[in-house]
Amino acid sequence: MTRPITLFTGQWADLPFEEVCRLASGWGYDGLEIACWGDHLDVALGATDPSYIDGRRSILEKYGLKVYAISNHLTGQAVCDDPIDQRHQDILSPAVWGDGSPEGVRQRAAAAMMDTARTAARLGVDTVVGFTGSSIWKYVAMFPPVTAAMVDAGYQDFADRWNPILDVFDEVGVRFAHEVHPSEIAYDYWTTRRALEAIGNRPAFGLNWDPSHFVWQDLDPADFILEFADRIYHVDCKDVKLAVGNGRNGRLGSHLPWSDLRRGWDFVSTGHGDVPWERCFRALNSIGYSGPISVEWEDAGMDRLVGAPSALEFVRGHLFDPPAAAFDAAFSTR
Repeated sequence: MTRPITLFTGQWADLPFEEVCRLASGWGYDGLEIACWGDHLDVALGATDPSYIDGRRSILEKYGLKVYAISNHLTGQAVCDDPIDQRHQDILSPAVWGDGSPEGVRQRAAAAMMDTARTAARLGVDTVVGFTGSSIWKYVAMFPPVTAAMVDAGYQDFADRWNPILDVFDEVGVRFAHEVHPSEIAYDYWTTRRALEAIGNRPAFGLNWDPSHFVWQDLDPADFILEFADRIYHVDCKDVKLAVGNGRNGRLGSHLPWSDLRRGWDFVSTGHGDVPWERCFRALNSIGYSGPISVEWEDAGMDRLVGAPSALEFVRGHLFDPPAAAFDAAFSTR
């Protein structure tokens, strides 16, 4: 198998970066998708201080790991979100939050995403994974009635805020891989089409494929790969389990916490859910995806020290490369 399997460090950011490197190396991961929070990666330093980048590299080398992507979901979320509130203060750095003035937060978040691109380039990484935020996610229930003009304004707001960020990505030769996810400007098939159109289908903006968000929305994650073949810039392996229908557990989650058995679905460790992994891996093969396969471990019902190595074993056991030649080539007499 030629594609590296990496661990996304976002759910491990309460641990020091070196400790996560030690754990990932010991389990047998090839490298990391490094989160830009905790002490894992500081994009303000990364964009300006070569010695800081050297320090990150030396830790990776110490544990025989490579970095294949960096991720700044939390900061990207604040670029377009409306409202900006306590939830954002809880996930943003003090520098981005500042005085909490909503427009100031959005502008500082945009500047930090530009620094994320610069940090990636200095690390020798060509892909940044993240969220965009959305000023119109609050309208998803379509009541009180939402006009077409209000939706149009949301996609225009996204384009206005992200095109300058993507200009910096182009300048430094890095791509942004948006994770299609509820609460974002692109959260399903049709909103992904609309988001790409809003920014003129520019190559700097692609997709991070995470099937867990498709399955509970009744979308086909393998078909999504085929439909957006030229935009799959990164892959996160995360699983989801749908509850057995009982007429009570709804898909919207009922404001219940993760792992509550009254939920209609829940994130689970890779291999323990309902993602059709073989079809998805075959679809990735069919589009020629050769980038990293990153395990994003999320399971509120399983200890992560069990889940992370288990997920790696599952992916290694189910991921395969396409054949070098068709099986029936051996039938030829020529």
